[in-house]
Amino acid sequence: MILTMHLRRLTIACILLSLGSLSANAQERWSLERCIQYAQQHNTQIKSAALAVQNAQLTRQLNELSRLPSLSASGSGGVQFGRTIDPATNDFVSQRLWYNTYAINTALTLYNGGAIRNNIQKSELDLQASKADATYTADLIALNVATAYLAVLQAEEQLDNAHRRLELSQLQLEQTDKLIRAGSLPQTARLDLLAQIARDEQSIVQAESDVERAYLTLKNLLNLDPTASIQVIHPDITLPMEQSPESETFLAVYQQALNSQAQVRADQLRLRAAGYSVALARAARLPRLTLFANINTNWSSAALWTQGTLSTIQEQEIIIDGMPVTVGFPVEIPLLDKKPFFDQIVDNFGQGIGLQLSIPIFTNGQARIGVERAKLGLEQARLQLEQTQQQLRNDVQRALADARAAHRNYQAALRTAEAARVAFESAQKRYELGAINQYDYNNARTNLDMAEITLTLSKYDYLFKLKVLEFYKGRKIRLE
Repeated sequence: MILTMHLRRLTIACILLSLGSLSANAQERWSLERCIQYAQQHNTQIKSAALAVQNAQLTRQLNELSRLPSLSASGSGGVQFGRTIDPATNDFVSQRLWYNTYAINTALTLYNGGAIRNNIQKSELDLQASKADATYTADLIALNVATAYLAVLQAEEQLDNAHRRLELSQLQLEQTDKLIRAGSLPQTARLDLLAQIARDEQSIVQAESDVERAYLTLKNLLNLDPTASIQVIHPDITLPMEQSPESETFLAVYQQALNSQAQVRADQLRLRAAGYSVALARAARLPRLTLFANINTNWSSAALWTQGTLSTIQEQEIIIDGMPVTVGFPVEIPLLDKKPFFDQIVDNFGQGIGLQLSIPIFTNGQARIGVERAKLGLEQARLQLEQTQQQLRNDVQRALADARAAHRNYQAALRTAEAARVAFESAQKRYELGAINQYDYNNARTNLDMAEITLTLSKYDYLFKLKVLEFYKGRKIRLE
């Protein structure tokens, strides 16, 4: 009976372990590289930037096609009443008739002040600027994803620390119980430890909540379902201690940022595009020369043609010597019939070619105001570039200062944590020997806990500040 109960418990334990293993396998493991790649494929901001690039590509394609001649076909039909002109014969007729006209027209711009060429150049620069905007958006999303990824790593490390602190408190409680049973400590000595265990369990609950919020932020950036089960990979992170941000110079980092930041490149391209906008506006004041050609034909229900002739004698009365005399004259009378549709189309076929010159003389000030607006746009683009460069200068200064401060804080946290660890190990040995009381032991333990929490926070803060600095240097974001 007892053996059966043990086997049943063993079976239940195996089932629970199998379920736990399946649950762990169901969680997808995500590296930082995979998170960034997934975000760049699914993030709505990046998708919107990609649509802007496609729109700019279509605009450039449209402007390039404007070099080609236009070609159009037209047709019309109707009915005319009263005295009108027969479109087939150009004769005046006083009858109702049906008609159709058909035409094919083409036109080619020979000269328009360079507007076509400048428009193509401007659309090419606009396309490159849109691509730079998309690159900047992707880089910014990558930085945000890295920030959220580091927040998850930090939260999970804090959770691990909370679990270790709970295990340490439980071990200490076991040691205290041994000392109580041996009579070395009073029964009340375990009360402080029970309170410490309760605080440790509360810290675990808070840490678990922090992990859940960090994962939710990461999923939002990845455009993942909040209920999706993922687990980030903890890479082996080695913080550079030999080469610190203290050795970086502002001018060197700022120059790297100017050369690498896509936002600066986008504003530079838009400044050049604004110059072409001025040239386009000036083209409205110049003559326009167009080559045109057309072919046309028509049909009319009133059109007739001769099917043959009828020979007859036409009599006419004349006066000879005062006497009326009837005289017959031979005449040929044409036999008319409705002219067939396709015969009219062929016979009425016409062609034309020519040049059209359009010279703007007075445009109600539209051309002049257009040039002034284009100049204002050029100046606005120049100011935008200066503002972007100024903002970049401030961002680089702040990023460099933050990285230096985070490095100093991390170094101080390392020293503090090491000192707290040594102090706690000493206090633990003295407590086990009964050389110090519970209060002194708890104080040393609290100092170590706070030092470890501060060390974790300062480590990830320093790592994040380094990634921001690398972002402005134009380096790919990765964890090594």
